[in-house]
Amino acid sequence: MKRSACASPFLKQTALAAALALGLGAAGSALADTPRVNVVTDPSFVPFEMMDPETGEMIGFDMDIINEVAERAGFEINLTTMEFAGIIPAVQTGSQEIAIAGVTITEERAQIVDFSDPYYDSGLQIIVRADNDSVETLEDLEGMSIATRIGSTSYDFLQEQLGDRADITPYPGNSDMYMALLGRNVDAAFYDAPNVAYFSQTRGEGRTKVVGPLYEGQQYGIVFHKGSQWVEPVNEALAEMHEDGTYAEIYEKWFGEAPSEE
Repeated sequence: MKRSACASPFLKQTALAAALALGLGAAGSALADTPRVNVVTDPSFVPFEMMDPETGEMIGFDMDIINEVAERAGFEINLTTMEFAGIIPAVQTGSQEIAIAGVTITEERAQIVDFSDPYYDSGLQIIVRADNDSVETLEDLEGMSIATRIGSTSYDFLQEQLGDRADITPYPGNSDMYMALLGRNVDAAFYDAPNVAYFSQTRGEGRTKVVGPLYEGQQYGIVFHKGSQWVEPVNEALAEMHEDGTYAEIYEKWFGEAPSEE
């Protein structure tokens, strides 16, 4: 009798097991090859980044942006938080690869770190207590005490515009700055417009108000150490997110309206 051309059940099982092992090995290798990148943020710049008290995880506009960017650019995030003043130095020295923390793109900063394409348009604005009717513009703050944030462009702007004509006090954290305002330790606070507006509408509701125009039009960028391999992939991811509507969805989730097309 001729032997059957069909393989034995044992051979079939062995081949199947080998194929599965090969497939799982390839998948594991692909996962292992995905680089894990150190990313740093500021834990208190709401609504861009903040700690969720229920989960203990960082949430916010920036967190949604960087998570989506990482998935598209092909890296995993090893997230660290620190005070804003330490973020640029941490990236500059290489202890952190990437930073996203509402960081304004400036010529001075661009000399020591690289930036992505702008991903958010902002500016600076004044916030005072609700019973203060004497402040409408920056000029009205002459002779007054003003809180702002250490290491921020708002501090630099105040120094340029008012100098020693006002008592300018930089605080290490946003909450310190706003508590100084509510506690009547300062007459006003001056900081990034979206953060000022968010505080006034939440914890400061009924006790504070935002006044005056938007100063110093600014753009936020994702920060990299000089020569980082991730600048181009991140820019490509941001462009894709704008094109397919993902950016608009994230923006509307945190700010309640679609971003301006201007």
